[in-house]
Amino acid sequence: MKDQYDFSKGKRGRVFPPEPEAEGKTRITIRLDQDVVDRFFAMAERTGGATGYQTLINAALREYLEGRAPKIEDTLRRIIREELKSNAA
Repeated sequence: MKDQYDFSKGKRGRVFPPEPEAEGKTRITIRLDQDVVDRFFAMAERTGGATGYQTLINAALREYLEGRAPKIEDTLRRIIREELKSNAA
């Protein structure tokens, strides 16, 4: 019976060749809060799967780093203006 299960000539490691890495991308491991991941995943599902949640996270980080993300002060001012306008009407 040992002859049937002789793995002495077996090879360790990956069975399939590794997937090619996307040009300009780096594989990392990151820990995020579950609610953050859930929101990006939901946003990705709303696009019908056309854009993955990791791509959306990457885009959000890029906007922040390039200074294109909305500033909290600007957002707060906009909300206050909207509230004042709606209460005046």
